[in-house]
Amino acid sequence: GKFGFILVKPQLGENIGACARAMKNFGFSKLYIVEPKINFPNHKAKATSVGAYDIINKAKVFNNIQDAIEPFNLVVSLSARRRDINKKNISLKEFQKIIKRRNLNLGLMFGPEASGLSNKDLSFSNYILQIPTSPKFKSLNLSHSLTIICYEIFKSLNDKKIKNNELNLKVSSKSKITSLLAHLIALLEKKNFFIPKEKRHSMILNINNLIYRLEPNDKELRILASIISTLSKK
Repeated sequence: GKFGFILVKPQLGENIGACARAMKNFGFSKLYIVEPKINFPNHKAKATSVGAYDIINKAKVFNNIQDAIEPFNLVVSLSARRRDINKKNISLKEFQKIIKRRNLNLGLMFGPEASGLSNKDLSFSNYILQIPTSPKFKSLNLSHSLTIICYEIFKSLNDKKIKNNELNLKVSSKSKITSLLAHLIALLEKKNFFIPKEKRHSMILNINNLIYRLEPNDKELRILASIISTLSKK
């Protein structure tokens, strides 16, 4: 799918720049601006875009929403509060399903900082999405809400990439941990650690719980074994 970000009547160059930067972080480049309240592009937008000048320079400016949404099959509008207009309000989970649809040009529409999208603006969209936030303070900064949406799309399109980033550190086998524990317990016995006798069982259980819960690699186990040996020397 192709994704475009539509900013309706943005008031601050800094926010537009921060939006461009977030888009570039997550691999998006289509920025559409409808009736900006400032001269665009301006130096503040460029300054906060930090390395995303190209997105600012290629951004298209429109006089109305109809023209801005032309390339898209679906438009999702972001709103900080639920509106009583006849549009489907969707959750982030439902949004994830929409993103996965093939051959889709999806427009994401964001309103001006002070007031958000008007009911008329929202009338051009298919869905309204509200990012879940604290009920005590619902309105998100424009660039922050755009960043969250970029991340949600990125996450759902790059499932495999994100999972594969987990480091493949070799975790030692349980047999190596078992022999380390046997070594440790034998040395503790010598030092009369397990006194009183009736506590021995629960003490060993706690030591087992602690050591078996670790996910050490071989090198870490060797270090632990040599620490134990060194401390046990006369």
